[in-house]
Amino acid sequence: MRYIRYAFLATLGIILISVSLANRAMVELKLMPDAVAELLGFNLGITLPLFVVVLGGIVVGLIVGFIWEWFREHKHRREAGSQAREVRKLSREVSKLKKQKNQGKDEVLAILDEAS
Repeated sequence: MRYIRYAFLATLGIILISVSLANRAMVELKLMPDAVAELLGFNLGITLPLFVVVLGGIVVGLIVGFIWEWFREHKHRREAGSQAREVRKLSREVSKLKKQKNQGKDEVLAILDEAS
């Protein structure tokens, strides 16, 4: 299975390198369209190779998707945490009740009850 993973990563690396080499042309990215920039009086822009723009867009999309999913699953994590706290509370209560039950018994019988 490890070799399949290495083969997949090598193939992905070769594909990304070939896409990057094929798209080395410089492109200009602007914050706003020219008409809006004229009204406001400023427009930030940067010149980057096209492959940086494409790969950067993929990375930004992945990050936004991960954050979106993290927010979406918040209610499930909260519920799991409250259930874990409830399990710990009930476990402590059960052990406390076992100790109370065993206080009136012989020590040997108490040890045998705890083992079962």
